[in-house]
Amino acid sequence: MTTTLAAKIAREYGTPCAVIDMDKVERNIARIQKACDDAGIANRPHVKTHKNPTIAKMQIAAGAKGITCQKLGEAEIMVNAGIDDILISYNLLGEEKMARLGALQAKANMTVAADNSTVVAGLPKAAAASGRPLSVVVECDTGRQRAGVETPAEAIALAQEIAASKGLQFAGFMLYPTETGWADAQKFYDEALAGVRAHGLDAKIVSTGGTPNLKNLGKLKGGTEHRFGTYIYNDRMQVAAGVATWDDCALHIYSTVVSRAAPERGILDAGSKTLTTDTGGLDGHGLILEHPEAKIARFAEEHGFLDLSRSNTRPNVGDVVRVVPNHVCVVVNMMDEVVMVRGEEIIGTLPVAARGKLR
Repeated sequence: MTTTLAAKIAREYGTPCAVIDMDKVERNIARIQKACDDAGIANRPHVKTHKNPTIAKMQIAAGAKGITCQKLGEAEIMVNAGIDDILISYNLLGEEKMARLGALQAKANMTVAADNSTVVAGLPKAAAASGRPLSVVVECDTGRQRAGVETPAEAIALAQEIAASKGLQFAGFMLYPTETGWADAQKFYDEALAGVRAHGLDAKIVSTGGTPNLKNLGKLKGGTEHRFGTYIYNDRMQVAAGVATWDDCALHIYSTVVSRAAPERGILDAGSKTLTTDTGGLDGHGLILEHPEAKIARFAEEHGFLDLSRSNTRPNVGDVVRVVPNHVCVVVNMMDEVVMVRGEEIIGTLPVAARGKLR
């Protein structure tokens, strides 16, 4: 079964095609901004999901304090579009990156994260190149075991290093607590804060993160801001986490069924180069809205293998279906552009301006 809109998108743009519902995008922006306002927490959305300055400006216009970027390349796109309050939530290393960071800091208010002395030692070069102080937050690991110092003592020591470095300002702490680890995060933060205050420092920024942590928003006493990313589009992972509904999922991949070689199987024209192999810990590789019992079982590069054995309804060759990705962030990074719709109307395209900006 192909909807009227799906037929129009296939006819005008072809498939596979990433399509965003702008009514849902705007609703998601408003919902999370209200949640932040109600919790008394500033919203600093992460652009890693949409990678587009137009949407970033929509978030700021709705009340966001600034934005978060993971890489310098993303930040360069955003600064060139006129956005001037950016946190880069990633360790930056090397002469090339310091030169680029310095150029950004000369044009916009940049804050960067660091979790080790090697990173901190390089940052004064960026500050010197910009001609003004650079704000640095200490990234803290409170249980996720990704990046971040592992103990409050390490956080305190690194804060002192930052404050003692020419051209740097210790700005606070950045945390990414697990969904069930906020009590541990509070204990870590309280000890770290007391320690830096004992050395005459303070934390003006205490940044928490993660769309799945919507249910924990405001729970960290002393938190000043939260970094939401995936909420702008949502995906199967956010639905599974209980922080979004299927109706909150604003991005769908429109894909054509190109083969039905046997009754219980089929092929989509969306393979690993479209939906990616990131399952997010879920079974299958996306939800087909028209056939929710069907399973996208595996991929070749341009083939999505359908398991239809549990599906009461089965698509025909030529049907255009809508897929909610497991992890929308990595899917968007595969796209040059997304098609925008409102209701049944196509209203234009939006470039994924920071696509592939991995450096």
